[in-house]
Amino acid sequence: MTDTAPRIQTPYLVEEDELDRSLRPRRLEAFVGQQTLREQLAVAIEASSARGEALDHLLLAGPPGLGKTSLAQIVAAELDVPFVQTAGPALERKGDVAAFLSALEPRSVFFIDEIHRLTRALEETLYPAMEDHRLPITVGQGAGARVVTLELPPFTLIGATTRTGLLTTPLRDRFGIQSHLEPYSVEELAIIVRRSAGILAIDIEDDGAIAIAARSRGTPRVANRLLKRVRDFAEVRMEGVVSAGAAQAALELLEVDERGLDRLDREILSTICAKFAGGPVGLSTLAVAVGEEQDTIEDVYEPYLLKEGLIKRTPRGRAATPAAFAHLGLELPQAVERSLF
Repeated sequence: MTDTAPRIQTPYLVEEDELDRSLRPRRLEAFVGQQTLREQLAVAIEASSARGEALDHLLLAGPPGLGKTSLAQIVAAELDVPFVQTAGPALERKGDVAAFLSALEPRSVFFIDEIHRLTRALEETLYPAMEDHRLPITVGQGAGARVVTLELPPFTLIGATTRTGLLTTPLRDRFGIQSHLEPYSVEELAIIVRRSAGILAIDIEDDGAIAIAARSRGTPRVANRLLKRVRDFAEVRMEGVVSAGAAQAALELLEVDERGLDRLDREILSTICAKFAGGPVGLSTLAVAVGEEQDTIEDVYEPYLLKEGLIKRTPRGRAATPAAFAHLGLELPQAVERSLF
């Protein structure tokens, strides 16, 4: 199998993203994109602040890298309240949840990333805390066990998830505000690239920002990562200015094409198109053919290829679309062409 080190185009967090924290917007007015969500949050934040109440619980859903964590931090900053952060996998026992909740200050924001990975027992622990600000805890075991109820201050639970369908209905329904973040447009990403370039003291031209944004897969995290790599290229092989030519040359060196596909994405497409005549091909067979794990293909590569309409899932496996053949410059097989009509 091939090395599974993080790719430059993956929206998931890698070690380098320590730097990304400095690029996060701090206020709602500085957050680019997600216009409807920003307006909804602005109204809710202003109303809850005027009443002196905790903001209603908030669920943020969407693909990784779109700004769910940034929005949670912004909400806390706008409310001027403490921000407490954890992740679903880090909460293993009811005592872990109790430790966080019992230490919250009034109106605090409690952020749980990957909330869909909480166990059913922990979800049920959150129900009374979210609704009644009470936390029942069982003390002792067996016949001598008794339930002690802790009174909690009003707080705001913000949950972030990339897989809303894995949340149980009772938990999902307890979030008063539910929003889904959408991929960003090229124009919005260009604004983000220019803002990040200003923070990092990178000399960038507008055409260079657009060139980076166009290949960023609609994801700010990917755009920032590409910006850093293009900066390196511009400093070493150019005059230090990120122009359109410098950006295109750097991205070609990184093997990122005009649709944001990298070498591994294209290898999956070419395998389906060339080796299996457009498919359908089973996931296990495809994984062996490209030398990757099935889970990696399904979770990392497939979502963007599906979104771009380059592949499709069928009952018999994965199949390439005519757009995939056109992107690779391959002739459409007659069998695939006939199946379209």
